[in-house]
Amino acid sequence: MDESGGSGQPQSGTDEATERHGEQRAPSAPAADATRPGPERPEHPTGPTPPTAPGTSEAAPSPGRPHDPTDSARGTATHSDPSSGAEDEADALHGSSDETGSKPTGEPGTEPSAQDAHRDPSAGAHPHPDPEYPRTLAHSGTGTGTGKTQPPRRGREPGGGLLMGRPFGVPVYVAPSWFLVAALITWVFGGQLDRVLPELGALRYLVSLFFAVAFYASVLVHELAHTVAALRFKLPVRRIQLQFFGGVSEIEKEAETPGREFVLSFVGPLLSLVLSGLFYLAMLAVEPGTVPGVLLAGLMISNLIVAAFNLLPGLPLDGGRMLRAVVWKITGRPMSGTIAAAWVGRALAVSVLIGLPLLTQSGALGASQDNIGGMDTVTDALLAAILAAIIWTGAGNSLRMARLREHLPELRARSLTRRAVPVETSTPLSEALRRANEAGARALVVVDADGEPLSLVREAAIVGVPEHRRPWVAVSGLAQDLTDGMRVSAELAGEALLDTLRATPATEYLVVEDSGEIYGVLSAADVERAFVKAMARPS
Repeated sequence: MDESGGSGQPQSGTDEATERHGEQRAPSAPAADATRPGPERPEHPTGPTPPTAPGTSEAAPSPGRPHDPTDSARGTATHSDPSSGAEDEADALHGSSDETGSKPTGEPGTEPSAQDAHRDPSAGAHPHPDPEYPRTLAHSGTGTGTGKTQPPRRGREPGGGLLMGRPFGVPVYVAPSWFLVAALITWVFGGQLDRVLPELGALRYLVSLFFAVAFYASVLVHELAHTVAALRFKLPVRRIQLQFFGGVSEIEKEAETPGREFVLSFVGPLLSLVLSGLFYLAMLAVEPGTVPGVLLAGLMISNLIVAAFNLLPGLPLDGGRMLRAVVWKITGRPMSGTIAAAWVGRALAVSVLIGLPLLTQSGALGASQDNIGGMDTVTDALLAAILAAIIWTGAGNSLRMARLREHLPELRARSLTRRAVPVETSTPLSEALRRANEAGARALVVVDADGEPLSLVREAAIVGVPEHRRPWVAVSGLAQDLTDGMRVSAELAGEALLDTLRATPATEYLVVEDSGEIYGVLSAADVERAFVKAMARPS
């Protein structure tokens, strides 16, 4: 189900305050380790428990790891197998009013040369979203490290259990919870087989285990259908995960049109219907009442239930994505489609919570009222509660992810960049801080004799140096060497900005103009704070 930031979303925010070069503001800096925002990744339900046999009744960041704001800021689209706007732009990103001033220079009291103006990372004052502004650079942050930092490490590929393979280049994981549901299916289906094929004896549990594996193989086919369609539309797929209540295909972008959204959602249930038909045809070729006949009948019914349940018109189910696409097409606004499908999903959750136990008690699901005991009633009520909770939570997550997509364009590198001053490698920290505070800057860029940037002084490292030692500590010992991934364009915004930061996790990035001129320094914590503010405002 498509839940992440993609193209075609309404743009929001303004660059009005960010285009004013040559401005200054008092220095400040937010805490280095801000609380990571956590919009939940929508992990959608798998459906009811496997059918009865025929003839019977029924991720906080770890210490020391470079902070990656995109872990929480990215919305990951998911397709799951359930069997298986007015916006206040200026307040969020632009902070308070600016004071006009000149560019900082290498030495206080001197005028910048033409070369200095080209090399100067302070080229332009950059409004900042920090609510605690102003503060001095020397007293900002919360870090304690003092040594030269190691190059940032690229984040590990997302896991999620036991890696089973990479069909179409997409990793498929089996979550630990799958083994629990496999054992549950083996036990339940084995008890049903004892009534249908009593001659099997203990072998019925081996047959039941085979059914559990074949059933989830069908779920995998359902998810692969979503994956192939996504790849066909050039939408990257992060992974497929088989878990307790089915499967999840995590698609990292949203479909660009309602038509593609509809197709992307419909192919999963369609493949489940095709599988159900194939199992039915195979069942006609075997003798009823045999092990192959019972297995094929069970798989036919299971896939039919998977398709029918997924086609229910409410998020986070595939039918909800299809409803969203229809409303999106009619209104022209994807957010309207999301709101409509999410509330239908919540209505479905309430219906499942109340209706499933009532249907079981009435015998409408095939069970005789005389055979329904107290334990069956409790089991049905528990299953209904779990399914209802998953659907309700998934619908809420869909709304949150839609709001994320609407607000993503507000994240602009240009408006979030800190003013910076260049300092040479041997400059004492105390002198560098004095220059920064005089210039109203909030970042330090270490440059060589020609003014070429070499590294960025980490805010957390500055705080870790006691004030009495700062005259004796060179800035080069507190800096992080620049890599290609740590140079970002001032024109980046929205999902493109998050993708760039995610590719090279770091605490600070050098922001440059398209011409190569240094614009300033971007802090990952600032991006995260701006994201949290944007998400907190109503759509």
